[in-house]
Amino acid sequence: MIPRGEDKPPSRPMKRYWKVAVIANIKDDSKPRPEGVPPDAFADFDHIETVDAIRAAIETDGHQTVFLHADADLPYALREVKPDICFNIAEGLGGDAREAQVPALLELLRIPYTGSRVLTNGISLDKTLTKRIWRDRRLPVAPFQEFTIGDEALRPELKFPLFVKPAREGTGMGVDLKAIVKNEKEMRERVLYIINTYQQPALVETFLPGREFTVGILGRADAKLYSRHPEWYEKDGFHRFPILELDSSRSVTPNVYSQASKSKEVGEEGAPDYVCPANIDPELERKLKHFALRAHQLLYALDISRTDIRLDEEGNPRLLEINTLPGLTPDYSDLCLQAKAEGIRYEDLILEILYLGASRWGMVAPRELPSAHHAKK
Repeated sequence: MIPRGEDKPPSRPMKRYWKVAVIANIKDDSKPRPEGVPPDAFADFDHIETVDAIRAAIETDGHQTVFLHADADLPYALREVKPDICFNIAEGLGGDAREAQVPALLELLRIPYTGSRVLTNGISLDKTLTKRIWRDRRLPVAPFQEFTIGDEALRPELKFPLFVKPAREGTGMGVDLKAIVKNEKEMRERVLYIINTYQQPALVETFLPGREFTVGILGRADAKLYSRHPEWYEKDGFHRFPILELDSSRSVTPNVYSQASKSKEVGEEGAPDYVCPANIDPELERKLKHFALRAHQLLYALDISRTDIRLDEEGNPRLLEINTLPGLTPDYSDLCLQAKAEGIRYEDLILEILYLGASRWGMVAPRELPSAHHAKK
């Protein structure tokens, strides 16, 4: 039986150069924010400069690229452009599984694409559901509870201070200094604010006062067969990026990795310190990388992901969330900073994601690995 998420769609004719459509939702700071949406709506959309950087990286290997907006016109644009494969970084437009919208459309149209498939992208944005899956498979998460109305009884295992955020958003949306609540009154007010402002449940969890890290994962079991850099991968087919520490102690929201702090340029006043590789002992490094890989595998993530982990008051790691569509802005996004820290060029990172995706659709021929008989001793 083929593991779910690893099944390969029908093969495509193999050719050297492809027409690659980069699909994204773009921020337009010149347009006024629509009435009735949260103040940080569209925070996880990309700037056109990121799309341009991805296209330039792909074109270094001879491919043709085109940018397509991930909006209601996308089905018609795909029919017109007829891409060989899509490089997907689209966040989607509305709904509780918006990151799954573009993968679902591409599956329907039988168009190859990069990254995780529909189910994984549908689940990963839902922080509560993700935590339930991890908890049930013995991965460490902080005690948590989802509030859909706001007057539900607080579970006894949840002790103040608590942390409140939207259950189905990314990029620190709905997270600021008021996310930390110290008593029942503050919690109820914040929960109702989240429910009413974001039109979705509020996730309440034990506040974790320790250090915060993010861990990138690249590859899959057969990655070496299709990679241009098989030396990156360990025996299990995965590459663990150097661990990045997010030190928010001097950010605009001290000790809270908020949307406001994330929006700052690296090195800008009020931005967190991004320390990579993180200064941690080998045993903690081993644990963080192990948990990140298990988090990736349990959600059937494919090829690329980034998992956020924070330490509790006793120094134990607790998984926060996984990003199956990690940001790819050069010299800014966490994953790009991790790659840069170990000398991986941005162009090589982007092309690796592209070729891993293409290989699932039969667009890349597997390389011949040395047999045991011919391998050097």
